[in-house]
Amino acid sequence: MISIPMPSQAEIKKTFEQRTARYIASRTLLHAGAPVVVALSGGADSVALLAALSSLGYDCRAAHCNFHLRGEESMRDSRHCHMLCETLGVDLYVRDFDVEARRREHPGESVEMACRELRYAWFAELLDREGAQAVAVGHHREDRAETFMLNLMRGSGINGLTSMRPRSGAVVRPLLPFSRAEIEAYVEACGLTFITDSSNASDAHRRNRLRNRVFPLLEELFPGAGDAVLRTISHLEAAGELYSEVVAERRQRYFPDGRSIDLALLKSSEPQAPTLLFEFLRPLAFTYTQVCDMIDASSSSGAVFHSTDGETVAEINRGQLVVSDARRLRLVAGECYTVNPARDITEPIRIAVTSDDVFAFRPEALGPSVAYLDAAALEGNPLWELRHWRRGDRIIPFGAKKSKLVSDLYAAARFSAEQKRNTWILTRNDEIVWIPCLRNSALFAVGPGTKRFLRLQVLEGEL
Repeated sequence: MISIPMPSQAEIKKTFEQRTARYIASRTLLHAGAPVVVALSGGADSVALLAALSSLGYDCRAAHCNFHLRGEESMRDSRHCHMLCETLGVDLYVRDFDVEARRREHPGESVEMACRELRYAWFAELLDREGAQAVAVGHHREDRAETFMLNLMRGSGINGLTSMRPRSGAVVRPLLPFSRAEIEAYVEACGLTFITDSSNASDAHRRNRLRNRVFPLLEELFPGAGDAVLRTISHLEAAGELYSEVVAERRQRYFPDGRSIDLALLKSSEPQAPTLLFEFLRPLAFTYTQVCDMIDASSSSGAVFHSTDGETVAEINRGQLVVSDARRLRLVAGECYTVNPARDITEPIRIAVTSDDVFAFRPEALGPSVAYLDAAALEGNPLWELRHWRRGDRIIPFGAKKSKLVSDLYAAARFSAEQKRNTWILTRNDEIVWIPCLRNSALFAVGPGTKRFLRLQVLEGEL
């Protein structure tokens, strides 16, 4: 029987670092010209990452997050990181976080997500402050397989199933080719130690259940299951590149300005319209269920969809889907200007105002671009405002006795959602007296008792 000699500690260290260097070069993850922020928890993967990058000559700046969630154990982790960085001669930055304060500001956010948001916001600050090229994190083979399974069970598409990539924006993962066992062997070969998070043994989190129970059972029942998952990820990455090319081409065809999509055309031209629309809108935080509802509503008007992060609004009007910034819409909806119709109005639109004796009154066939008001409307120091539509707004149209909903007038005029938002309304003590270029009101109309009248005209090009 031939015995194969075990590699020495020096050989393990050399091989690990050579493989790391080759992987970094093959994926163009890092270069020698700028610092690297290394996320350091004190666990085996982050210790190995910092040790390998330092040994390879990179200018490393270690960053340790203390979330104070595990009492003394959190402080132990922080002390270990200080000791490690002193041993390696690396600068260490530590940030203490109040996770519960974050969750109070963001109700419904899990502890895990709150920690992630806090961590990466701080990393972004460090990147700018240190002039660093990237944030390096210690994700490895098993992490990648676990992420695949988690996203698979959420019903993810190609992008989700291949989400843990060598580079994601400013985040790089130089240890993806290595297993957890290889990483721990390298740390030992370097003469270093690592700490173990006691919460990893708990099955409270889904990732831990996968790591502690599901994958061991899969390997027992289907030997090599973990490697098969990783091969599947590689196959999906290759397919994903082709998929991304198709989506980019279709985006240029149907959604070039990033503002509007002809849903009717997309639906009639593309058998996979929901999938394409989802890819167009996914970066804006719309869900696949919302996208399917958009497709179903493509022949109607008035449907409104809000992104899951509250940042974007998508509205459908006669087959057109218009995407808008929710913050801007809120600002527009809240716009309100106090005006004085006794003289020309210059903001937010220009309206020329004249006043004359009623004997000079000669109505012109200019429609609602001109309004005639009894000058008595100015008496009593009323509040005049130009604002946008509000839910429940009503107007008594000129010549009518009963009021109508302004929203019904907009619908009859076939206004788009954007037109509805941007149309100005003139009010007197919050009663609508004129919707410029759409409808005149019966309020303060020129009549038998009028002595003087006002003539208001929207100047050309203002609406």
